[in-house]
Amino acid sequence: MLLAVDVGNTDISFGIFEGEKLTTKFRFTVKVPRTSDEYGELLCNILEQKGFKPNDISEVIIASVVPKMMYSFTSGIIKYLKCQPIVVGAGIKTGIKIETANPKEIGPDRIVDAVGAYEIYGGPAIVVDYGTATTYDLVTADGCFQGGVISPGVRISADALCNNTANLPEIEIKCPGTVIAKETISSMQAGLFYGTIGQTEYIIRKLKEESGLMDAKVIATGGLGKVISESTSEIDVYDADLTLKGLQIIHSKQKKA
Repeated sequence: MLLAVDVGNTDISFGIFEGEKLTTKFRFTVKVPRTSDEYGELLCNILEQKGFKPNDISEVIIASVVPKMMYSFTSGIIKYLKCQPIVVGAGIKTGIKIETANPKEIGPDRIVDAVGAYEIYGGPAIVVDYGTATTYDLVTADGCFQGGVISPGVRISADALCNNTANLPEIEIKCPGTVIAKETISSMQAGLFYGTIGQTEYIIRKLKEESGLMDAKVIATGGLGKVISESTSEIDVYDADLTLKGLQIIHSKQKKA
């Protein structure tokens, strides 16, 4: 079985694949620094809770945007799962061509999302990932990654409001039901939620206009993606597992190569 791992700035997401089928997924936080033994033991414990043995995992693929933790994390996988993981980066066969000024600067998560969207839904496509940062990326009909937009994620914006003002509290991020809010918390929720929708719709329209790809399918993923996608007609598909699926597709391409 394949273990696909998406190392983000907030969480590590795991998906177990039997062939092309995603059978199990789980996650834990990256906010706590851990040694290789801690990563390995935690991962083995979760696998056993999910009904798997560590030796059930025969292959591992990782996309990471947190370089500083990769040594201890990959060491834990090698030691406890007895697998040498594939790490998405330069030299990895993805099936898409990166047409940016410096391809090495593009985050592995963005590449993986682009691969997943292109292979599953076809091109041209715009991929919107609502993670710690919100990213918008454009892939052409012939599989060329042309670039995109990076903006602060909704959680970052909420934390900035709380941490940089004297009287604004921490809040739950959700749709307040109306943009005309009557008190502080719902006012903040309205700004964050409807502000994200406005940003989403404007950037998608501009990406289509500037590229000329007016028929591009828009695929959203990430934590807040579901509720945003339900509130705008600019998003065609929400796929919560797009990144994990993209990792499985990239892994299969390495095997074929």
